Amino acid sequence: MGITNAVAGTRIDEIADSIYRISTPVPPTAIPGGFTFNQFLLVDEEPLLFHTGPRQIFPLVHEAMASVMPPAKLRWVAYSHWEPDESGALNEWLGTAPQAVAVQGAVGVSVCASDQAMRPPRALGDGEVLSLGGKQVRWIDTPHLPHGWDCGFLFETRTRTLLAGDLFTQGGRDVAPVVETDILGPSEAFRRMADYYSHTRSAATLMEKLAGCEPATLACMHGSSWRGDGAKLLRELAKSLDA
Repeated sequence: MGITNAVAGTRIDEIADSIYRISTPVPPTAIPGGFTFNQFLLVDEEPLLFHTGPRQIFPLVHEAMASVMPPAKLRWVAYSHWEPDESGALNEWLGTAPQAVAVQGAVGVSVCASDQAMRPPRALGDGEVLSLGGKQVRWIDTPHLPHGWDCGFLFETRTRTLLAGDLFTQGGRDVAPVVETDILGPSEAFRRMADYYSHTRSAATLMEKLAGCEPATLACMHGSSWRGDGAKLLRELAKSLDA
């Protein structure tokens, strides 16, 4: 595991059992302070990719995936909500893997994926479980948290990994794949600077819904992933949002 493209700095690292973080850094000239775009590959009988990455970095993500498994064997392509860094390369992945199907929440399938995906997508209801083989992922509806009516997350039950999307977004490009140190402070500083949350009145309820999963790993789309008491950290984020 490690660097798969020396020029771009793209790397792949295992952050939980057979769950891989693919990360491509963005220089400060593009985004002040630098940034990372992360995708998560769950390797199993029916492999799943969470977040497609923007179309521009598809070759880099494809190259990284190929270091772990043949991309053509990808079965599911999932994302938190419809946005270029989440779903921009959806059809590139569907074109790469003949058996791959887009999977998202019912709202997202209705308003976006059913029109945009090159093949009919799979809709998951709130709390519905999708079996990947040894792993099981559960879809959790979180409309407008942090943003997007169609927003939701996947929770892998065996490793207790929450694919946490834009929650806990951290800036910087030279970041560790997974940490056990504070990510709430940096992510809240970034949130206050960028103001990318929707300010939904349901935030506390939705955060408690996620905390109830008691995740041991938070797979963050921007910055480092995190290992520890995920329920406690999610509740701390809820308090910060309320304040």
